Amino acid sequence: MPLGRKVRVLIVDDSATVRQTLAAVLESDPQIEVIGVASDPFVAARRIRDEVPDVITLDVEMPRMDGITFLRKLMAQHPVPVVMCSSLVESGTETLMQALEAGAVDIVLKPKVGVAEHLMESRIRICDAVKAAASAKVAGARRPPMALARPIHEPEKRLTADAMLPPPKASMAGKAMARTTETIVCIGASTGGTEALRAVLETLPPDSPGIVIVQHMPEKFTASFAKRLDNLCAVSVKEAEDGDTVLRGRVLIAPGNKHTILERSGARYYVSVKDGPLVSRHRPSVDVLFRSAARSAGSNAVGVIMTGMGDDGARGMDEMKQSGAFTIAQDEATSVVFGMPKEAITRGCVDRVAPLQQLGAEILKASRR
Repeated sequence: MPLGRKVRVLIVDDSATVRQTLAAVLESDPQIEVIGVASDPFVAARRIRDEVPDVITLDVEMPRMDGITFLRKLMAQHPVPVVMCSSLVESGTETLMQALEAGAVDIVLKPKVGVAEHLMESRIRICDAVKAAASAKVAGARRPPMALARPIHEPEKRLTADAMLPPPKASMAGKAMARTTETIVCIGASTGGTEALRAVLETLPPDSPGIVIVQHMPEKFTASFAKRLDNLCAVSVKEAEDGDTVLRGRVLIAPGNKHTILERSGARYYVSVKDGPLVSRHRPSVDVLFRSAARSAGSNAVGVIMTGMGDDGARGMDEMKQSGAFTIAQDEATSVVFGMPKEAITRGCVDRVAPLQQLGAEILKASRR
């Protein structure tokens, strides 16, 4: 998309209230322009023939054709970045996972009641999702279905990772940095991360070092995501629970809407799953995980930052690097959005930059160093 031009958006939703409110929310951002609205996919298809938008926001439940079917047809015939906007949460988790696999770049969850109020309160996150989608690489029907999902539970509260993590005690600093026989891998991802993570984890052997992941996803989604990966990978994958031990061959995925913190007791590493304010615009936050790894694991850790919009994780990776951890970033060519890796690279806290297909090998190599 040309530099300086507004992101042109087509809104597809059968609710007139949602169309009107979402248009007002998006046009409140000076970098976004709503070029039209459509009440169903057939109307949307006619509008696309007249003018191709940069991004489409798409509902799931609509008359005449559901959003998933339309998304698949769109990606096969005329790929356009799509942000799904749906009220399907618990009962429809698998449906929205299908949307990610079909090629949706992002998902915004709208509540079933009080839609207008919640959409207005979540203006920043909705606009961020659309702008991230406009920057995403979409390659047609063969495009890997890389995507993330972002909840819209509450108004934005801009806070730093310091709000989640107390300063390290001087008496514990040496103990925290002491070498152990185990390496802990911490991975952060956002836009494009669901399929990128699958591509990496599928390459790892069953005796891989313990891994903790923060992928920006809504509540309820991470359990299904973990189960899907567990069925595909040689390593064991589960949604993290408070007190879970980080073990070789096990991958823990931070639950949606909860921060996940790496902690250490003697030679044992485990995770704490906590409520808390948004950090770097997210919960879970990559910065929270990475900063906890710097304090609890130090040089025993490997940090990996992958595709995603924004800068979540860059400050935390800087702290990991300073504490002796080895750090890796996904390269621009294979990132759906080169925001998070770029921020870390710009800070000078990345030891290795690698394409997606080599990240698994780089993780194993770093863990043996």
